[in-house]
Amino acid sequence: MKNLKYNIIRIFFGILISISFASCDEGGNPEAGGTTTQDFAGDWFINVKVQGVNKFIRFSTYNTSANDNTMFIDDNGLSQTKPTSQLLKAKYSINMNNGDFGSDVNTANLRQPNKTVTITNGKIEKMGGISRGGHTVDKISFTVEYSNEPGVKYDYVGTKRTGFKEDEY
Repeated sequence: MKNLKYNIIRIFFGILISISFASCDEGGNPEAGGTTTQDFAGDWFINVKVQGVNKFIRFSTYNTSANDNTMFIDDNGLSQTKPTSQLLKAKYSINMNNGDFGSDVNTANLRQPNKTVTITNGKIEKMGGISRGGHTVDKISFTVEYSNEPGVKYDYVGTKRTGFKEDEY
């Protein structure tokens, strides 16, 4: 009886080990792929100039679920740390060949309910900027007009975040 129990346990562990090794097979090297706008997506440190005050804020650009030539620009709610700044999260279209972008007139500002924005003169320049630590990185610039301040245009200019400590603000 003891031998039978020992054999059953050995068979059980043998099957368990076989299944464990088989479950680790990833089936080759799967390609994770990417998005159509991945070359223009990322985090940016953007200088927001408002009423004579400069403040660097971390913005993000990322694709929409449509995975076409539309993206979001998002201040991640960080602009609210400066009371005179406007919050911004809006969708825009980008030219995949040259990095020019802009939004439709009166695009919904998803950070300010019932408010709209118009983004113009947008440009992402590959290796066109210098980070705080002196690294050559991508540059972003654009102008925004908010519906609650008609005629006032905010200019945004910044560089891509590197992740290096010396480049952080």
